Amino acid sequence: MNSWNLSNKQLKERGAENTAKEICQQPDAWEETLRLLEDEKEEIDAFVKPLLAKRELRIIFTGAGTSAYVGDIIAPYLREKIGKDAWAIATTDIVATPKQYLLAHKPTVLISFARSGDSPESIGAFDLAEQLIDEIYHIVITCNPKGALVDRAKKKSGHTLVLYMPKNTNDLGFAMTSSFTCMLLSGLMVFDMDNFSKNAALVRKIAACGRRILQDGNEADNLGKSGFERITFLGSGALYGLARETCLKVLELTAGKIAAVSESVMGFRHGPKSIINDRTLVVMLLSSQAYTHAYEMDFLRELYHDAGAFKVMTMSSAPDKEAAELADYSLVVDKEAGEPWGEDAYMALAYVLFDHIFALSASITVGIAPDTPCPSGNVNRVVKGVTLHPFKN
Repeated sequence: MNSWNLSNKQLKERGAENTAKEICQQPDAWEETLRLLEDEKEEIDAFVKPLLAKRELRIIFTGAGTSAYVGDIIAPYLREKIGKDAWAIATTDIVATPKQYLLAHKPTVLISFARSGDSPESIGAFDLAEQLIDEIYHIVITCNPKGALVDRAKKKSGHTLVLYMPKNTNDLGFAMTSSFTCMLLSGLMVFDMDNFSKNAALVRKIAACGRRILQDGNEADNLGKSGFERITFLGSGALYGLARETCLKVLELTAGKIAAVSESVMGFRHGPKSIINDRTLVVMLLSSQAYTHAYEMDFLRELYHDAGAFKVMTMSSAPDKEAAELADYSLVVDKEAGEPWGEDAYMALAYVLFDHIFALSASITVGIAPDTPCPSGNVNRVVKGVTLHPFKN
């Protein structure tokens, strides 16, 4: 395990042992996830293909916190890929205001992402969908076969598909790392099983690059130790969803000691740019789509000419000479690639590894134990204190 200049003993002493392990296991976990999906391919096809044949099908990706951001990455990608009405709606929003999100007369498949499956909102969203939607189907993608959500789903076996992630992805650390990326991978692939071999080859290529990112993680480690007070993550489309997740990871693991915000690249000019001061790191998750990338480069040039001592980092799938010249730091997933890879939602798997290393290093640097960043219990690994109130339609 690459621990970025810390021994396993030192990681344990700093309360980082589980988080570091779960960050490093991800490329292997992605390949195991592929094997699990391939084993279940026939069952997945039998469940999903009839749904995709429904003209008015709504696809809702749901979860809370990091699990919600999985859907934020997949939904825009899927709308473009298969032309279906696909949306990411957090369980927290569904439970609080169900009639604003659940449409009774639209056939709907609710994809629930859940690390533990024990969050009250996961159960609440499942039950409200059953209560309010005339024709409802469920896909539960979870890391915990013993979670309460799985128990609920088994009682609805006629219109429910449950997919289990590799056993070691039910992360013991506070922050979701390998659970996030494996659920993301599964959510991307289940609606495109006809292209399983092609997509699996891409994932294996990303896994190989991911191992290199983890092995060469000193830049992310050093940036995490650099004393930035603020960090902002910017992305477009599917990568805006990733920006939201990377922002949360820094907030969680540093217990808010580093202020982190996320925004779309185009939206950042409209006020959120005010967050930048001389101790800010701006991270741009660059798209592989040429049209989108043109707008991102315009903004990167703007940042280059702005006054201030803040720093800029870019992430790209392939070498980008101009972006590297305009930024202070650059991460290139595939340094040998002649052109961008083209699938931003899949590239999120590789991009997020940098943030995991950065957030772990920053957490240790500011004196926080990454495995338990909030020992007071004010924030918990599985949310507490939620009362589910009966909904009267």
